[in-house]
Amino acid sequence: MTSASRKSASRKVTLNGTRDIPFNALVLSQANVRRVKDSVSIEDLADDIARRGLLQSLTVRPIRQEAGAETGTFEVPVGGRRYRALERLVKQKRMAKTAPVPCIVHDDGLAEEDSLAENVQRVALHPLDQFRAFQAMREAGLTEEDIAARFFITPTVVRQRLRLASVSPRLLDLYAEGTLVLEQLMAFAVTPDHDRQEQVWEALSQGSHRPPHVIRRMLTETAVRAGDRRARFVGIEAYEAAGGLVLRDLFTEDNGGWLQDVGLLERLVAERLSAVAEEVRAEGWRWVEAAVDFPYGHTNGLRRLPRETAPLTEAEQAERDALVGEMDALLAGYPEPTELPEDVDARVGEIEAALKAFETRPATFEPDEVSRAGVFVSIDLDGEARIERGFVRPEDEPPVPAPGPQAAPDGQAPAAPEGTEGAPLPTGAMPEPAAPGHTQTTDPDPDPVDAPLRPLPDRLVTELTAHRTLALRDALAGHPDTAFLAVLHALCLSTFHRHAVASCLEITGRSGPLAAQAPGLKDSVSAQSLDVRQDAWIDRLPADPRDLWGALQVLSSDERMELLAHCASRTVNAVVEPWNRVPGRTDHADALARAVGLDMVAAGWRPTVETYLDRVPKARILAAVREAVGNEAADRLVSLRKGEMATEAEALLAETDWLPEPLRTPEVSGPDAPEAPAAESGEADEDNEATEGDGENGDEGATPEHGEKDPAPEDIDDATRAAE
Repeated sequence: MTSASRKSASRKVTLNGTRDIPFNALVLSQANVRRVKDSVSIEDLADDIARRGLLQSLTVRPIRQEAGAETGTFEVPVGGRRYRALERLVKQKRMAKTAPVPCIVHDDGLAEEDSLAENVQRVALHPLDQFRAFQAMREAGLTEEDIAARFFITPTVVRQRLRLASVSPRLLDLYAEGTLVLEQLMAFAVTPDHDRQEQVWEALSQGSHRPPHVIRRMLTETAVRAGDRRARFVGIEAYEAAGGLVLRDLFTEDNGGWLQDVGLLERLVAERLSAVAEEVRAEGWRWVEAAVDFPYGHTNGLRRLPRETAPLTEAEQAERDALVGEMDALLAGYPEPTELPEDVDARVGEIEAALKAFETRPATFEPDEVSRAGVFVSIDLDGEARIERGFVRPEDEPPVPAPGPQAAPDGQAPAAPEGTEGAPLPTGAMPEPAAPGHTQTTDPDPDPVDAPLRPLPDRLVTELTAHRTLALRDALAGHPDTAFLAVLHALCLSTFHRHAVASCLEITGRSGPLAAQAPGLKDSVSAQSLDVRQDAWIDRLPADPRDLWGALQVLSSDERMELLAHCASRTVNAVVEPWNRVPGRTDHADALARAVGLDMVAAGWRPTVETYLDRVPKARILAAVREAVGNEAADRLVSLRKGEMATEAEALLAETDWLPEPLRTPEVSGPDAPEAPAAESGEADEDNEATEGDGENGDEGATPEHGEKDPAPEDIDDATRAAE
């Protein structure tokens, strides 16, 4: 240390005293180095000074004459914003212009040096200190609105900072140290459970990648989103009234939050479903089944009753027309629906709900049919009760009455029932024995001309109808239009009257249940479109299969084609089942997909965590991202754990048209090129990916994909392999 330094260190420090200087004796200095405006406005600062007074003195310098004498006026190089706030109070006459202002008079060095030192030496308040200060004020009795008013911020900001202050003290310490960043702390604030927060931190602290959305997902993975059909069915208010806790994210759009008590929610759902089912049962139905959801195809094998909807009354039609006109007028000035003002958008929603009520009026059924039919009660995607009425089980079908014998004139044998002339006798039929005490005489003529007519022999009837069958085949071949109608009739019987046997064509359209109920299958765009089309034809075609032929005859050619396409569509089965190989099925499905221009992206399928990414090994996730987005995006995911990788990949693939191989339609090299055989076996190491993985959930037991190694046992018979 030099002698000058020692002398400086040993010199006693003398602080400048403060002086009360009238405000009108102060002027703003041009030496203030602060030029960029601060986030807090002068107006807010003036209001704060008016409320609590000046918390920090101004630093001023005397303005001197050329000779060095003070003029009595002082410039303000340090505290320019405070000076402007005081000036505003004077202009508003909220403070006298001669009011004394506490000032520190400094006369050494340069004014710019004072201004720079005052700003450079200042340390900004750490956000955590602000969070805790707000928490202390809240505990002292101030409301969120009081705190917001005192610091000129919104109550929402106060709630956010109070929520951050309530995070686990351990995580707050990590945030103060810089180990956690603010965005991560915000993610942890989604739940008030400190133990759960710390568990998630322990799980994530092993790696270096801790994105906020992964933290939120882990903290809410056992909860139910407020947009879930079950939550919307019960209602958030009813759930909270029953003591349920809703987790809310104050820092991102949470779409209503998450319902934490899943057990309570399930109980409330069951109670309300039961109540709805009892209301429906009171209508007189034979049975009512209630569940949150039913698998796709749950009505297969059941006959659906025809439904009738009463036409709108004149008043109802007038009301509907008025609503349509009002909606058209509201939307006329807004070419894009996203541009609607809030009040217009709300009114449009009300009109749409009212119009939907007109379209979904309850149907009426025959009372005698209601007593043998049933109802399915479930929850639709909007959280409303889905009530599917009018399904008859095979065992509840009314018995077909046997035709009885008709009365015959005196002295004649009873006539055969209508339509049974020439029919064979029932198997084992024997002539009635003679009554006791009577002697049976021998008829001299075994075939008298006046004997009653007996049914034709079975063999003869079979031979005659064989002749008729061949003739009918030949005749039908010469009438293509009638042949088309006959095929359509047979398919309609299979589609709409599953248990009716009323066609002489040996053509049956089978629409069996799908082998797998994939996530979201029942609520997919395709499933809903098929169901709407099926219901429309059920309502249009006759309920009695005996009337079907006549109904088809009066349809136009286009209507018949549409109906045939619908019936044929329900027989399609392109499901690949490793245990049930059907040679050529996949090839034909590919050809059919090319013919109709099938687009699975347009059909609504997307590669989400639930539908694909969580059910394949990490290598396939990376391959999908690499193919759809690029190598750079895939490389960023390599170090992630399986769950994080799937979530990140879902976001990357959301805006792409990427599809896994089983959903793609293979192209052919030319119009006459043969179809390439479906790949039903592959490299062995492809299959091993599903089991070698990372030892995490989702890597083992993955369903083999189309094109992967056949999971059948190694000792399958060679002849069977060749046939497949």
